[in-house]
Amino acid sequence: MGWMLIILSIFVVWVASVWKIFFSRSKPTFLNEGSPLLKKNVLLVVAHPDDESMFFSPTINYLTSRGHTVYILCMSTGNSDGMGSIRKDELYRACVAHKVQLDRVKVLDDPDLQDGFGQVWNHGLLANIIEEEVYGHVIDVIVTFDSYGVSGHCNHGDVHYGVRKFLHDSSPGNIEAWELVSINILRKYSGVFDIWMANLDVMRHPRGRRHCLLNEHPRKSFLAMAQHSSQWVWFRKLFVSFSSYTYINTLRKIE
Repeated sequence: MGWMLIILSIFVVWVASVWKIFFSRSKPTFLNEGSPLLKKNVLLVVAHPDDESMFFSPTINYLTSRGHTVYILCMSTGNSDGMGSIRKDELYRACVAHKVQLDRVKVLDDPDLQDGFGQVWNHGLLANIIEEEVYGHVIDVIVTFDSYGVSGHCNHGDVHYGVRKFLHDSSPGNIEAWELVSINILRKYSGVFDIWMANLDVMRHPRGRRHCLLNEHPRKSFLAMAQHSSQWVWFRKLFVSFSSYTYINTLRKIE
């Protein structure tokens, strides 16, 4: 009887989580608090092809569905296994699935910014590249990793510090910057269940400093990740299926 009650409780919470993500529609506040009709130019800065789909799908879907213009800056081709050109093409195909125009997607292949856990990226170089993109596209908002970078990959962290260096040294002052909040491993692999912890986390902080973005188009996210076929091995499929990042993004304002 006890086990049946536990299973029933889990099932009820799962159904409530799915309903909240797929069918509940709360009033959007991210980038809409001042003037909801004002559309922004948003620059998503990532380290490798597939970062955009594995980690930032809810954010991309939120922005494109509300008419904001999304630019993607990928700092490397992800060539650690010698498949850089393949992964670059996969990124472009994923962006088509995400409804991001290809002329707004830039993938770098700088010899000083090569993929790898042992590769340390120069934050000054990253800041200069970001500055060029920001001024070239009249960017209003930057979105990137936090210092841990979801998975602890050093390249993700370097991208974060590159954005911070740009904000400190060269930002015109009217740029908003947001980071994807890294969460512990239990929450990371709790899938749709994490919606409750994510909302609680947002409520614990001052209004407007954190936003919980639900993925209103999960099918589009799976389709985008499937374009990264070179990385679409069994453990990546499990990551996408059970990862809360597929369904929820919590963004924190970079001060």
